[in-house]
Formats: sequence, structure tokens, C-alpha cells
Amino acid sequence: MNGLTARWAWQTPADGTVFSAAGAWPLLAFLADGAGGAARAELSEALGVPAEHAASAARGLLAALDSVSGLDAALGLWAHQSLRFHEEWRGGLPVGSHGVFGDDLITAQERLDAWAVERTGGLVERMPVTLTRDARLVLASALALRTTWRQPFSETALFPESGPWRERRLRGLHRRSVRPDRVGVAGAPEGFVTTLTVPGDNGVDVHLVLGEERMTPGQVLAAGIGVVERTVAVTPGGALPFGHVGPGLHVESQPAVEPEPIALDVRTVAFEVRTDHNLLEQPGLFGLASATMVPGSHFPGISAAPLAIGAARQSAVAQFGALGFRAGAVTAVMATPGGLPDHRYETTVVRATFDRPFAFLAVHRESRLILTAGWVTEPVPYQGM
Repeated sequence: MNGLTARWAWQTPADGTVFSAAGAWPLLAFLADGAGGAARAELSEALGVPAEHAASAARGLLAALDSVSGLDAALGLWAHQSLRFHEEWRGGLPVGSHGVFGDDLITAQERLDAWAVERTGGLVERMPVTLTRDARLVLASALALRTTWRQPFSETALFPESGPWRERRLRGLHRRSVRPDRVGVAGAPEGFVTTLTVPGDNGVDVHLVLGEERMTPGQVLAAGIGVVERTVAVTPGGALPFGHVGPGLHVESQPAVEPEPIALDVRTVAFEVRTDHNLLEQPGLFGLASATMVPGSHFPGISAAPLAIGAARQSAVAQFGALGFRAGAVTAVMATPGGLPDHRYETTVVRATFDRPFAFLAVHRESRLILTAGWVTEPVPYQGM
């Protein structure tokens, strides 16, 4: 999963972004379990595990994530009422994850959006994919993370003296502690970075990583991943010499009224980042290149009906403030028919048109109680051109 994070990080644009490989990984794993041919091989490569082990790994991952205090993980599956699953595949998904939708796409989309809101505590406001008439399956995962700082920051105005934020008035965060080793300098192949660890109260840490000005976002993220995985060595703050020792990092002597231990003084900014990702803009990164090709039946383990990936997106948000950190991500893929429809039969169609005043009654099905009734004379006007 960290491997997918690292590969995704290299594609980071220059503007703000947030993404979650942890949110995408279980989704791709369940797809791999039901995939065949080239799609199966590509998904397996993107996941870093054999396709035959992907579903069990995804179930274990979701259970492990959901057991972490402050972290909620969920998987949802919605299928068109006409789609018939292979029960072996559907049975491998978490219990209670399956829903059905029909031709009322507005109501179905509302249910999907409500699921995204509920599963992320309101951070993600809608499902990343929009149902279409040819949608046959939507598979989605949601992650919601919240942690409170063990030592909160104090808010203060921050006026950067140089760089892109120069002359801007920002919401600054300040904290002073006696834990200098929370900060350190790492020498990655692409350049030096300063890394700060901000611990939460539930076993979750947030790492802030500042690189040299010449470094790209992907390079700084890659260095930070190396620090987290301990493949890039870090010199802790307590072992650094006096002077300018890393990006944005200085070690200096200050007067004090009495002997004090080495202190760590941190100034940063509060932030909120929201990003929508179209995973099909980089299908190879996620193992979805072959799975999008039409005609084709890329998921024979899911259904006998030919299926292809018609959409794959992620909506993610991260909030960093004086008291803690919150993040949410919803990742969704939508499968559409992978071949031309097979019109082998004829059917009878009864068409009803309500194009003049009409009545309506709302009835409680079990008791047959009429809850409300009315007469329509003034339909809502069409606002289009």
C-alpha cells in the first residue's frame, strides 16, 4: 500500500492536493479478485500482491484500519437490479456492504451521496462518481481519520517574509516543547528535507515535511515516505549543530533566566485541502488500463455479464488545526457494460404520459393509510435554454 502511495506521490501537481492510497487499495483488491486476463495481471501489479490473495488481504486491511482508534473504514457495493453476481465473489465482501439500484438514478445517487457523507463524518459531501444510465455496478471505499494533538498549538497571525506566501496574513500555529527530536533533517537522493512529527492522542501521527525550494512536490513527498518507512536516515533535532541546518530549520542560542533543556519551537499554518482525483487519467498507476477497454469482459469472476470500468475517482479532504487533524477520502469505481447489448427478444411496452392536470395520493403500504393527496395544475417550469 505504501508502494502505491509512493508512486502516486510522484504525480503530485504543483498546486494543493490530498489523496489516499489506503482508500483506493482495498477497492482495487476486490476488483482484482474478480478480474481476468490482462486486467487481472495489471491490478495485481498495481497492488503488489497476487490477485488470488487480494480479497483476503483487503478484508484484513479493512478490519485492521477499522480497529484503529479514530479511524473508520468502510466498503460499499451497489449494483443495478439487472446484474447477477457470482456469489463466491460477492460473498467475499464485508457483510452488509451490498445495495441495489434501479432506473431511478436520482434517488440512487442520493443514497450513494448520503453514504459518503455518513462514512466520512461529513468531510466528503458526495460520492465521487455520478450514476449514468449504463451504470451496472459501483464499488466504493471510505476512510475517515480524526486525531487530537497531545499538545495543542496556539493560534497566532503569521506573516511570511519570503516565498509564495510573502505579504499574506495567515492563520499561524505555534507550539514550544522540550522534545527537540520531534524534528529532524533527512538527506534524500533528491535533496534535504526537514521533517516534523506531530503526535495525536490515539496512536496517529501527522508528519510535516519541508523540502529545499528547488524540489518538486513529488520529490518532497517521496523523501517523507522514505522517512516514515525508515529507508531515509534522519538526524534528530537534539543532534544538530548551531546554524541553518535544514529547510526552514535553524539551531540557535537564546537567553534564558534559568537553565532549561533543549527546546523545540514550531511555527506552521493551519490548512484545509480538498481534491478530486480522476484515477483514469493515470490508469496504469492503478492497474486499470485494460479494465477500461470496450468491448471486453474484464471481470468474469464478478459476473457473467461483460463489465468494464467506466469511471474511477477519489474525493479527499484534510484539515490541520490548532487542536488536531481530520481527513476523509471516498474512492469509487463504476462498472458499465463491457460489450454491445444483446437484443435477442422483443417486449411489450406500456407507456403512460401525464401531460395535463392529475391527482396524487401517498399511501402507507401496510395499513393502506393515505398520508397525503393532491392535484397537480402547475408543474415546475424547465429552466434550461
